[in-house]
Amino acid sequence: MRVLLVEDHEELAGTVATGLRREGMAVDVVLDGHAALVNAAVNGYDVIVLDRDLPGLHGDEVCRSLVESGYPARVLMLTAAGTIDDRVTGLGIGADDYLPKPFAYAELVARIRALARRSQRALRPVLVHGDLRLDPAARTATRAGRRLLLSPKEFAVLELLLAAEGAVVSAEELLEHAWDEFADPFTQTVKVTISRLRRKLGDPPLIETVPQAGYRV
Repeated sequence: MRVLLVEDHEELAGTVATGLRREGMAVDVVLDGHAALVNAAVNGYDVIVLDRDLPGLHGDEVCRSLVESGYPARVLMLTAAGTIDDRVTGLGIGADDYLPKPFAYAELVARIRALARRSQRALRPVLVHGDLRLDPAARTATRAGRRLLLSPKEFAVLELLLAAEGAVVSAEELLEHAWDEFADPFTQTVKVTISRLRRKLGDPPLIETVPQAGYRV
């Protein structure tokens, strides 16, 4: 999934982003509300983790603007103010979930994953294609009972292909959802990742290249 993290505390933002990337998420980081709206306007995010107390443009205004524009991402609001009234206000302006600071990192990851599932059509908890099994929650993949040692990007690409249930997924879609804003759209990174995946999956081949369209399992 692709996540936008909006947090003005630069050190905290860096720490959280690093952890989320280790969970296989593509994460973009901005430090203020205006930058959040700029990024949202040019990128498609599954979840936006939004600090409420932002400089310049307050998190409430960012959330309200996203909701009024019909932006499809789910919004998880973070704040040091954790009273019931604060939570009611945050949810009332359109946030999908609310997590007070300080928070447990494991809970943050679980809430982001839950919101991402709500933004997509319902999928089986474990994705299966023949003898290939992928468990997004446990971050494990096996083929014929053999554990596949996949990098976070390889896992993300395989998850996207399996979730498509036989439909073609373009290289642009893979780049959009499995990489962050620093990915160069003119590189061969998707092609290289697909090639590595094919080697790790073994025979018979599972990933088909559809000329001028993309890839499918």
